[in-house]
Amino acid sequence: MVFGGVVPYIPQYRDIRQTQKAEGFSTYVCLVLLVANILRILFRFGRYFETPLLWQSIVMIATMLIMLNLCTNVRVATELQTKRRSFTDFEWSHFWSWSRFVDYMQCVVVFTLLVAYITYLLLDSSVFVETLGFLAVFTEAMLGTPQLYCNYWNKSTEGMSIKMVMMWTSGDTFKTAYFLLTEAPVQFWTCGLLQVGVDITILFQVYYYSRYPQKPVSHSASHTTSTKAL
Repeated sequence: MVFGGVVPYIPQYRDIRQTQKAEGFSTYVCLVLLVANILRILFRFGRYFETPLLWQSIVMIATMLIMLNLCTNVRVATELQTKRRSFTDFEWSHFWSWSRFVDYMQCVVVFTLLVAYITYLLLDSSVFVETLGFLAVFTEAMLGTPQLYCNYWNKSTEGMSIKMVMMWTSGDTFKTAYFLLTEAPVQFWTCGLLQVGVDITILFQVYYYSRYPQKPVSHSASHTTSTKAL
């Protein structure tokens, strides 16, 4: 329960380390999971849930930071641009595509402190607490959409670990079936079905782009693509 969620990222981490290429993996996946798990931890202050789920969120946050650190180091080492992009520049066009890992940490800390303060002020509101829980579940349901868009933008799934997506699909299917069998609140299994749908769409992209390869893009366009994907 605690470590099962991070297993899909092990093959992706190994692929990036071995190839020193991170273009196929969208770091917005890390953003989605960081936001979802931070919200879930804060939700626990208003509505108690099992301790293993709390540890699951903590382990997932640590894993996503490790993935971000690797992707940032690989990208900076191969990037042609010399200008450094920083979180403190507050440029929306460069959001989540900064040049240093510390900038991502600054963003995560600022987001956590801001939401934690709002949660502290509104903790007595059941509407806010339930909304916070829903946002945590819904954000996690959007996990695969950055990877889906990254594949569409690149017109390829090269660099993405198929093992990772297959593990996503099996895990999300099991989780959704569990919600249905235990008659969990409707938002839980609805978001679960949405998550499975996104996983299946990504697997279809693997089939489609392998069977019908797209026209290669120019070098300059490819560089722009990799910058936006990360």
